[in-house]
Amino acid sequence: MSTAATRVPLVVDCDTGIDDSLALLYAAASPEVELVAATCVAGNVDARQVAENTRAVLALAGREDVEVALGREVPLVRPLRTTPETHGLRGIGWAELPPARAPLSARHAADLIVAEARRRPGAVTLVTIGPLTNLAVAVLREPELPRLLRRLVLMGGSYRSAGNTAPTTEWNVTVDPEAARIVFTAFGAPEVVAAREAAGLAGRPLALGLDVTERAKMLPRHLAALAGRAGDDPAAAEARVRSAAAPAPANPVVRYLTDALRFYMEFHSRNDGFYGAFVHDPLALAAALDPALVRSEPLAVDVELGGTLTTGETVADWRRTWQRPANLDVGVEVDGAAFFERFVERVGGLAADRAAVSS
Repeated sequence: MSTAATRVPLVVDCDTGIDDSLALLYAAASPEVELVAATCVAGNVDARQVAENTRAVLALAGREDVEVALGREVPLVRPLRTTPETHGLRGIGWAELPPARAPLSARHAADLIVAEARRRPGAVTLVTIGPLTNLAVAVLREPELPRLLRRLVLMGGSYRSAGNTAPTTEWNVTVDPEAARIVFTAFGAPEVVAAREAAGLAGRPLALGLDVTERAKMLPRHLAALAGRAGDDPAAAEARVRSAAAPAPANPVVRYLTDALRFYMEFHSRNDGFYGAFVHDPLALAAALDPALVRSEPLAVDVELGGTLTTGETVADWRRTWQRPANLDVGVEVDGAAFFERFVERVGGLAADRAAVSS
């Protein structure tokens, strides 16, 4: 068990839909994490709903103490797009959670990110699992931010695989491509990378795109295993994630997961040919805590802003034709089995603990 002195101070910037909620539960369940704050950005749902979902999920995890800050409510330039067909009208699928009780922070998300990085330079890890709007605003307000964070891990982009929004584009980048370009440029500037490496920090951001996150398929059997770890009925959890007609699990965390993920799995069954779910965001969170879960390759990456068919595409220079320095470490391989083993153990353990508290 990690001590307070060795825990990783972590800020999660999220657009809390279903897989974001799984990432928040994973963070709350990880003993090596000091969960400093969750910052909210518009994406899967509007930003106000993101803030409601984030606080409700943290309450489910017993972490109402975590600061939750609202950020920018629209992309930098473009109209906001949301995705109710993927995450449901409220962003948490078929699940129901009590209304959030904890107040929102008085701080704007971008100001929070900057203030926490300044307060502990070289210590705070930032994981972004939504559009990069808040981080772009933060780096415009504080150009030194890329030198102040311990690490940036982002879920976003599609570097060699098909897109999930348009044929070549991934959702988080497509929602606010201008923000993505600002972040990629600022954090990947050669002088910033060199300064970070000289300070003993990871030089470039780690970018987990669909190339690796779509190899992490959560299946009903994973929910069954998690329910067993939580002390609930595995067969009942698997039945519930397949059908609303099945009885709801007794454990509140397991019940939330089965009802949220049933919506997600129904979506993937209709669109991707399997009954399960790509869980992009908790994989990014897990990789931020243990980089050994993924193998990455340094690449020069830019973002298309004006394409007729390709706006939001993350254009990766695999053959080094640009002869530019790499600005991202792009994930190319993932140990999915190890990730799911940890997810089941950690979130299942959290579910068991929460049941014990409420009993």
